[in-house]
Amino acid sequence: MLDRVRHLLEGFETSHSPVAVVLALAIPVVSFLAGLAMILGLPADYFFRPRDRAHHVHRGWRILLLVARNLVGCVVFVAGVVMALPLVPGPGVLFMLIGISLVDFPGKRALELRLLRQRHVLGSVNRIRARFGRPPIRTTVAVGQSVVDNEP
Repeated sequence: MLDRVRHLLEGFETSHSPVAVVLALAIPVVSFLAGLAMILGLPADYFFRPRDRAHHVHRGWRILLLVARNLVGCVVFVAGVVMALPLVPGPGVLFMLIGISLVDFPGKRALELRLLRQRHVLGSVNRIRARFGRPPIRTTVAVGQSVVDNEP
């Protein structure tokens, strides 16, 4: 058993170990800041506002941006799935929600709402938003008036 541990530790004595340490420290910080920016940048009425399409942009750029956005969304979603596994640290469901919000497909808003209403997710998101002076995310709308439903 000690030989296995010793062999494992010898592998970290290569010249690449400072890079590994920097990456091990930078990736969680960057992912946290990216998630925070997404949470704070989301409008409170995101689920109920009509989607605006940028038609003034050249069609080639629109397609390129759509493909890039979908690729980034898929990567973030897969990272969220990995973080949601047992014994893997990280805000998995939150990253899955962010990844889905970047990808375009039919039924997207319904799936986002379903993920957001998971236990502790909406409360956590709204606590973070409140800490930075942002209004809570609205998840239901009554006929004629808006109603805030922040209970999952």
